[in-house]
Amino acid sequence: MSAHKHGPIQKIKHYVLELVEIAAELAAEMFAMPHDHGRGTWLLLIGSLLSTVLIGMFVFVRQLPLPLGSLLEQVYGYVYLWYPLWLPILLLKIFLEIWLKYIRLGYMRKAGEVLLEIRIPKIIEKTPKAMELFFMAMYETGSVDLVETYWDGKVRPWFSYEIVSFGGEIHFYVWTWKRYRNSFEAQLYAQYPTVEIVEVEDYTKRKMYDPPNNFMWGTHFILQKPDPYPIMTYIDYGLDKETEEEYKVDPLTTLVEYLGAMKKGEQVWIQILAQAYKIRGIKEGQLFKDKDWVKEAKAEINKIMKRDPSTKSTRQFTEVGYPIVPTLTEWEKKQVEGIERSIDKRAFLCSIRMCYHAEKEAFHLISASISGLLGTFRKPFNSNLLNGFKLDAHSWTDLQDATKDFLFLFGLKERMMKIYITKYAKSFIDAYRRRSFFYAPFRNWKSRPFILTTEELATIFHIPGQVLTTPTFERIPSKKVEPPANLPV
Repeated sequence: MSAHKHGPIQKIKHYVLELVEIAAELAAEMFAMPHDHGRGTWLLLIGSLLSTVLIGMFVFVRQLPLPLGSLLEQVYGYVYLWYPLWLPILLLKIFLEIWLKYIRLGYMRKAGEVLLEIRIPKIIEKTPKAMELFFMAMYETGSVDLVETYWDGKVRPWFSYEIVSFGGEIHFYVWTWKRYRNSFEAQLYAQYPTVEIVEVEDYTKRKMYDPPNNFMWGTHFILQKPDPYPIMTYIDYGLDKETEEEYKVDPLTTLVEYLGAMKKGEQVWIQILAQAYKIRGIKEGQLFKDKDWVKEAKAEINKIMKRDPSTKSTRQFTEVGYPIVPTLTEWEKKQVEGIERSIDKRAFLCSIRMCYHAEKEAFHLISASISGLLGTFRKPFNSNLLNGFKLDAHSWTDLQDATKDFLFLFGLKERMMKIYITKYAKSFIDAYRRRSFFYAPFRNWKSRPFILTTEELATIFHIPGQVLTTPTFERIPSKKVEPPANLPV
């Protein structure tokens, strides 16, 4: 009985259970860690776990007269044999990640930041085309060389465009670095001369994650289809044409109307991070180059049109040599037209976050408010034919539910789950507050960037006209200006 209890099978079972528990703890830590989730960091964590498993199995199986022992011994032998090649590369990658994080934080701290509120007058006769012209003017790719990247920590600029509701009171904000403030104001006034731009206190600093008195939910949005497929834009709604105000259909209206319906104790933050698109590589501190979205778009067109990528010929032939001319459906024609229109626009790397807050008195509104938010944000821009937004698989609630099942499966305590949720929530809010996504400390945190053109950005974020009549959307009477210099004294 005793021999059976402590036999090889029981030892293997005990060892596997210990490894599973270690893996679960490591997985929870990886999900919760508020650090850069680059390839190097993941490789380190996974490599550490794999090495632990291999070493443990190597030591254990040598005591067993099984064929498995010799196989694992060979695997471990190859890993050990080639470590002079892979270990220095791994260590270099880890060092660069840590070093770039350190010097980039210093660079961004010196740059300074400012939050500007756009106060909108009662009369706005401009279409979203004006906002697209603004985004075209703010297309700042920047340039860095090896010294600036790896010694100075220089990064390319990005902007955060935000729509916020405080209990139904709606505000439009733009976050930027201080040195770009003058450029931003000049370009926005050029398109919207009657708006008022005011520096304000950062609203995110007034809100803390304080369970159970405060409920918080957050998520990232990503595209349903590849980047070349555009979302529904203001052009699809006919807003590029001169139309009487009462006949305009603004896709932003639905969202703003819903935000205006938020109750006391509720807050909704929507953040659109945008950085001018540029293929990044070693110069930008990235070992692997970004994909070329224009090439990807042309490949999609060739695929839809069934044409040869090199010759651009759509000619196909039957067995006896007669030409076959493929015909496109109306859907395929619209897809090709949409992709070609996107290629002709300037593009931005983007990320979209949404954060919902509810105080105790508004807890009964949580379920309906979140489901309504998701619907009103996505529906105006989503198209089965083209593209649209969906929740990232790494959204807060999805991860929470999936991780809960994973952790409880292995009998881990509920306390660990609570620690994980707290870390995740605080990290999400911290990333939002820092407007951080493209660089440390939250590079592509829990999500991945996608491409939006100036036309698509202008559709999601623009100054709404008189067609928006939400009572809680306060407009200023007129723009405040300085008196003319030639007035008599």
